[in-house]
Amino acid sequence: MTITLEHLAYVLRLADNALILGQRNAEWCGHGPVLEEDIALANMSLDLIGQARLLYSHAAALELTLTGAVKTEDDYAYFRDERAFANYTLLELPHAGPLGATAQAPRDYAVTIVRNFLYSALMAYIWRALEASLDAQLAAIASKSVKETRYHLHHAQDWLVRFGDGTDESHRRAQAALDYLMPYTREFFDADAVEDQVAAAGVGVRTATFEDAWRAEVARTLDEATLVMPPVGGHVSTGKHGEHSEHMGFLLAEMQSLARRHPGASW
Repeated sequence: MTITLEHLAYVLRLADNALILGQRNAEWCGHGPVLEEDIALANMSLDLIGQARLLYSHAAALELTLTGAVKTEDDYAYFRDERAFANYTLLELPHAGPLGATAQAPRDYAVTIVRNFLYSALMAYIWRALEASLDAQLAAIASKSVKETRYHLHHAQDWLVRFGDGTDESHRRAQAALDYLMPYTREFFDADAVEDQVAAAGVGVRTATFEDAWRAEVARTLDEATLVMPPVGGHVSTGKHGEHSEHMGFLLAEMQSLARRHPGASW
């Protein structure tokens, strides 16, 4: 297997997605709507950050082979600037959603659940496919991650059905969150040179391969939840190309501030 810059970029893209969503979900720690959910979101955040750590460690090994540069997990997570991150824009958005006027508005749990559902429904397909990657380390990470992702998907589906088929208020909030977030999923399936190269090399996959299956999975859950699938269309976000929303800088400032203020510190 020949290691390329696209290979490294692909692994970092997967890692950034996991880290940023893990950071967002961790914001519910101590603020969950009920104690059980407070713990559940914290545990799922740890799953995602654990995936990110494995992927960043693998990226460091790839980069060492490619360039001779010595990197650590912390270098990737804490000492890169906004444009170096390649996560989907969907994952960096605040929990306030369409019912809050600003990012400082009260969190809306429906936004959190819908986002987790849309992302984990995709990653359940991606991780399963990556178990067959010619990159043995990536395949091993995928094998671990797919088990965690199945739980994340089940959790989100369960809550989405509760919201959609619950009270008028919970239904309204779930539909509003879905209408707000669904357009950002177009970025999932926007093919680019990185995916094309790693797919051709047998290392990664073209996400667009799973679009029909993902849409069918989403539609089944929405039907059970009595929610309406928003129409496809609108702007294609560009987070995976390093062009982020206005929210990304604030997220990174909070996440990176301690490490940057005390570089090299240990406890």
